[in-house]
Amino acid sequence: MNMITKVEDWGNSHRPGFLDFFRILLGLYITYKGFSFLNNIENLEMSIQGMNMAYTGASIAHYIVFAHVLCGPLIALGLLTRIMCFVQLPILIGAVIWVNSPKGFMSLGNHMELEISVIVLIGLIVFIIFGAGKFSIDEKRRKEKAMMHKTV
Repeated sequence: MNMITKVEDWGNSHRPGFLDFFRILLGLYITYKGFSFLNNIENLEMSIQGMNMAYTGASIAHYIVFAHVLCGPLIALGLLTRIMCFVQLPILIGAVIWVNSPKGFMSLGNHMELEISVIVLIGLIVFIIFGAGKFSIDEKRRKEKAMMHKTV
C-alpha cells in the first residue's frame, strides 16, 4: 500500500459526520465566488495584476473562474472531491498570501475576505485528507466498487 492510499483509508475511517454539511457549503461558496468573479472579471484581473506578474492577469483570472465554476459543484456533490480540492489549492494559497493578506485581518474594506479565504483553504486541506464523506457520490462509488470485488 502506498502512502496516498494509507492517507485515504485513514481519512475515510476517521471522518466526523458534520463535515458533509461543511463540504456542501464549501462547494456552494466556491461556485458562488466563481460566478461572482465571472461577473466582475475586470476587477479580478486588476487585483491579480497588482501582484506584479507581467501578462498573467487575464490568464490567471480565467483559470480561477473556470476552476471555481467547475470544482465548486463537484465538491458540493462529493464527486472527485480530493482532486477538485487539489485544483483549488493554488488559487486559495495565492488568495491568502498575495491578494488578501496585504489588506490585513478584520479590516472593514475587504469584508473579511482574508478570514474567509483562510477558512476555505483549511476546508480544502481537510477534504484532501478526509475525503468527501458518507453522503457523497465518491462514497457511493467506493461502496459499489467494494461490492463488485466481493462478488468476483
